Amino acid sequence: MPLGPQDFIEFDAKQAEIGRLLFFDKILSGNKNISCSTCHHPSLGTSDGLSLGVGEGGVGLGPKRTSGTGAARIEKRVPRNAPALWNLGAKEVSILMYDGRISIGNDYENGFNTPGEEWLPEGLNSLLAAQALFPLTSATEMAGGSDENEVAGAVNDRIDYGWPIVAKRVRTLPQYGEMFVEAFDHIETPDQVTITEIANALAAFVGTEFRSYDSALDRYLSGDKPALTPAAERGMDLFYGKADCVSCHSGPLLSDQKFHALALPAFGPGRTRRFDPMVRDVGRMGESDRLEDAYRFRTPSLRNVALTAPYGHNGAYQTLRQMLAHHLDPSGMRADWQPEDAQLVSAPWLAPIDFVVQADRLEMARLAASQEIDLPHLSEDEVEDILAFLDSLTGAAAASQSFDIPNEVPSKLPLDQ
Repeated sequence: MPLGPQDFIEFDAKQAEIGRLLFFDKILSGNKNISCSTCHHPSLGTSDGLSLGVGEGGVGLGPKRTSGTGAARIEKRVPRNAPALWNLGAKEVSILMYDGRISIGNDYENGFNTPGEEWLPEGLNSLLAAQALFPLTSATEMAGGSDENEVAGAVNDRIDYGWPIVAKRVRTLPQYGEMFVEAFDHIETPDQVTITEIANALAAFVGTEFRSYDSALDRYLSGDKPALTPAAERGMDLFYGKADCVSCHSGPLLSDQKFHALALPAFGPGRTRRFDPMVRDVGRMGESDRLEDAYRFRTPSLRNVALTAPYGHNGAYQTLRQMLAHHLDPSGMRADWQPEDAQLVSAPWLAPIDFVVQADRLEMARLAASQEIDLPHLSEDEVEDILAFLDSLTGAAAASQSFDIPNEVPSKLPLDQ
């Protein structure tokens, strides 16, 4: 069955309009210098075109972004690739982030299992709203250093202490205050706006704006058989047959929402565990604390995948061809991988740790031993056909970049260009 409107959460249009402005507004960041769109821009496939992002302290957009200067320069790269935002409002999405640390659940009796634990605010409208809260608390992403602004300082005391400060910033801007009163039935005056309404508005925007189900594959599944080229149709047969891609990339979103170890080349600071003294990224194990989850990462959706390079949890590969080659020969591709293959913003002061994990013989052995994929050999022609099928997953609207990007935002802060 093709993906369609029935597969998505219905969000309020007025709330989505607030979310659209907030998504591009740097008012949400501690130092008012970075927005959600900085790392998830529609013109960059809702990501940033970098292997590892440059968040707080950086300047510019996408591959042209710089690492900043002086005291404001970045202190650390964002440890993982900025994930694309396509179809995150789909009803079947129950877990988010590469390590699954944000999911639907009730361990903390609030409907979600998140780093906010029992301090998560009540009234969130979706998993997507819960996720929207956490970039605001990250020093490397949007909060900044604890000595730089009141939001970061508050977060340093407890993860939820910064959210009321951000909410006050937003609701005291007259345009936002009026819009919240108009869009939310329970909000009678702007002073009632909390981080919950802000998160719900962001979720409404992302969950609505970045729906994508108008690809050639969708037309094919709806009965328009010529929508797929002969190469793409052969690639589809391989994807669901001999190549067994469907064992992980299944369902309408082409993701099983589970975790698998591909043993990608390791680099960067890694998202280390709380008391882990090593520069590394153990993936799902960092959330689950189960040894069998070491180096496993969540299966990404393949919709619009041709638009979302680089690929992998750390953006190790710049092209789909390279990423497919890794699936077919993980050991060989990892051995051939070079630091130059990573798309990193220049930051010479970070050079000593950018690739230091590669010199850790034992860690590299553990990573290699985690490899779970073992796909059949494919000929060059078969590889070309699968790549043609992956191209057919690009939505028409996504490819045309027909998105409503505001010319200005209520805070009057500059937009990333």
